[in-house]
Formats: sequence, structure tokens, C-alpha cells
Amino acid sequence: MTRFIGAIDQGTTSSRFIIFNPQGEIVASGQREHEQIYPKPGWVEHDPLEIWRNTKHVIRLALKKANLEASDLAAIGITNQRETTILWDKKTGKPLHNAIVWMDTRTDELVAEFSGNGGADRLRAQTGLPLSTYFSALKLRWLFDHVPGAREKAEAGEALFGTIDSWLAWNLTGGPKGGLHITDVTNASRTQLMNLATLAWDEEILTLFDIPRACLPEIRSSSEPYGDITFSSLRSVKLAGILGDQQAALFGQACFNPGEAKNTYGTGCFLLMNTGEKIVPSTCGLLTTLAYRIGKEKPVYALEGSIAITGALVQWLRDNLGIIKKSSDIEQLARSVPDNGDVYFVPAFSGLYAPHWNDTARGVIAGLTRYANKGHIARAALEACCYQVREVLDAMIKDSGVEITELRADGGMSVNEFVMQFQSDILNVPVVRPQVIETTALGAAYVAGLAVGYWKSTDDVIRNWKAGHRWQPKMEAGEREKLFRSWNKAVQHSLDWVE
Repeated sequence: MTRFIGAIDQGTTSSRFIIFNPQGEIVASGQREHEQIYPKPGWVEHDPLEIWRNTKHVIRLALKKANLEASDLAAIGITNQRETTILWDKKTGKPLHNAIVWMDTRTDELVAEFSGNGGADRLRAQTGLPLSTYFSALKLRWLFDHVPGAREKAEAGEALFGTIDSWLAWNLTGGPKGGLHITDVTNASRTQLMNLATLAWDEEILTLFDIPRACLPEIRSSSEPYGDITFSSLRSVKLAGILGDQQAALFGQACFNPGEAKNTYGTGCFLLMNTGEKIVPSTCGLLTTLAYRIGKEKPVYALEGSIAITGALVQWLRDNLGIIKKSSDIEQLARSVPDNGDVYFVPAFSGLYAPHWNDTARGVIAGLTRYANKGHIARAALEACCYQVREVLDAMIKDSGVEITELRADGGMSVNEFVMQFQSDILNVPVVRPQVIETTALGAAYVAGLAVGYWKSTDDVIRNWKAGHRWQPKMEAGEREKLFRSWNKAVQHSLDWVE
């Protein structure tokens, strides 16, 4: 029987397991949401044990749907929400605290403290990242400062730190009974503890943040056989690939040449451009990050623009305001009005990420009059996603000197026809959605498959990629610039809201 490849896609709101065939097509999948925990304004947590339970559940579910067993799978890859931080007991496997999610802002005082000496960009040369609440290092430091006994355990090697990939890999390969404590270069690059040039933990930064090395995972390639899985439903299957979710989407979109770019429309938006083997420093508010590393080949780098809130804004309209019953209703509501009625929505719920990096920004709805209705607010919410992507793409073009000829789109919101057309209009470039939009899981499957010879080279990935739909820009240039000018005015009102 033809063997398949499995991918765990552990995201911000749910965990999935997807099984792919050699053509990169979906054979079966399972999905389950997990609880979003909000202890205080700006704080966001997940229960790591719930995520592990859900991961096991969706693996069993997908295998059952496809009528497959572990022996039918050639390898497994992991892709994951990045920066989300877990510290757990090595002997018991129990977390010392809930996971602190990437969008959590509780480390704002630590950011201010470390930015006070050398500025927010003091670590950019080594890590490619500004000091921000976004990244893992200061989340880990917060745990050491607030969880009794955590630092002592970490110093003794009795507590382990990891992003979600490390947590899942450790549990899949034995947990307290010899589980592998590893991460890949892409996830390591998002901790703000790894040196981009050496691909090793940076001793100066560990000293600066007072992070004990004993708790850190081993940094590995994105594509190599790490070890055998011990979890019963996947027993003896090779764990062979790990990529942070946005790098996985870049890989799944077959963006292997410098200048090729993709945008993933999920909880947030994440625009990545391949810059090849060259580390490109950003002067326009972007992140320099690892794109992937295959085996012992040279690492490939990327520029990234991270936007905190896009799809999450639709969930907010659904859950907090109740103006839609389900997320898919947003498009019809947005189309109920001919334009945005001069309403602009800046969803700075967790501050603004690229290119502003303003942790004290907060959300605003600007331009309201008695004329405005829920259709205008829905439309403004969807347009906000596209304006933010334009801000990032403009910065990317300035940093790289490369004009974008098309944007490859994926993720849940890429099925929204209104968003895709407006995105093409506001960028004035074609937007292309592939036939398989689950490119994040697909990227994880590809790196795992390449590690075990299931696919021979990235040429196989390129052959598998097929366009599903293409949107061409239709908007007049004057209208485009008028809208974007008004958006920028609204952004100015959101900045530095928190004193």
C-alpha cells in the first residue's frame, strides 16, 4: 500500500493532524479547538496538557477516518504556533504554569527595562528581532520571576523550556521516559535567544536575560530524522521534521527562491519573503528570521512582517460583540454595504507588531457617524487585515529592494473572496491562492518527507504546487491611495494609548 506522511499542526486556537499523499493532497484530517485563557487584560494562556490531549485525539481521529495505521506513515512532521512559551517538570511532565501565548503582553515592563539600555533594537544584530512582548525569552524570564522554584529547577536541568514544538516532540518521543528535548532553527530563532549567524544559543543574551542554559532544548535542523515516536497510535514512526507555522507555510507554498513571498491569513497575518542564504537586516520594522534548514545544507533566511490580529478580529466580532453568529458570516455582512462608509478599524488589541512595534497601541474604530452600521464595521474589520498587509509589504520592498510580482495567500481567511480581492486591490499586485490551502501542515509534511526520502528534493514540492484561484487588482489608483491614507490616519490615533 502507498505510504503517507502525517503532520501535526498545533495552532493558536486548535490542534490538527493531517495526512498527505505523495502529490501533497489531503487524505484525512482531525481537528479540535482548545480553551483560550485570559487571566487579565492583555494576558493570554493555553493549557499545555489540554494541547497534548487534543493532539493525541486528532491523530487517532485522522487515522481512523483514513482507515490507516502507524505502519502506513513514512514519517511525521510538526508545525506550531511560535513564541508560545512552556516550562515543565522533566520528571513528571507537568507544566509549572500555563503556556504564555505569543500575543500575551505581560512582559511589557521587562521590555521597557531592557530597552532602557541600548534601545529596542539592541539585540537585532544577533537575533534579527526587536525587544518586544512577542518573543519567548522574556516570557521565560517572567516565569522565572513569578513561579516559585522555577529558576532553581531550570538551573538544575529539572525543568525544561520549550516552544510548542519542543513540548510535543518531548511527549511524542517518551516524555519523562527519555523524551527528546529539541527544537528546530526556525522556532529557536523566535525565542530571541539564538544567534542567527551561528544557529546556537547566544551566551551574551542568556547572561543578559539571566536564562540558565540547562533548561534549553537542543537546536536541530528543520528536516532530519530526530527519533522514533513512542505514542501508541504512531509507535515507531519517525519524527523527522519541525517548522514554525509561518516558515512551514512558506515551505508549503514552494517559495524556495529569493524574493518569493507568501502571506498566511490566520489568527494574525504573517508575510514572509525568502532572502536565500543571506541574512538581510531590516531598517523598516521587519523581522529577520530563519526560513528553514534542510539536513546539513546551509540555512535559508527570510524577512517577516508579523501582524497580531486579523482572523482574531472576526472571532472578536463574533464572540465579544455578537454581530455575527459564525465566522463565515462576516463576508456576507461586509458585502451588505457598498463601501466602508469612511470607517476604519485598527485592531491593536496586543499593541501593533510590524512595522510599528508599538506595545502601547490599542484598538480603535475611527470615522464613526450615525450613518455607520454593523455592515460598515464588518467591512472595516476585513479591510484592516489588508491595510496591515500593505504596510508590511511596503516595508519588505524597501528592505529587500525587490518588487513583489504576486502574493501567494493561504490560511483560513484566504477562502474569503472579499478579503482576497480587496488585498489585490490595495496592493496593486495579483494574489494567488493554491489548490491546497493547508500549506502550514503541508510544509511540515514536506520537511519530514524529505528527511526520510519520501520526496527526493524540493523539485517535487514545486511540481506539487498548483494555483487554485488568482485575483487581479481592479481598483483605481486614486481610490487606493485615498483609502490607505485614511487608514494611516486611524493608525496614528491608536499609537501610545497606554501610558
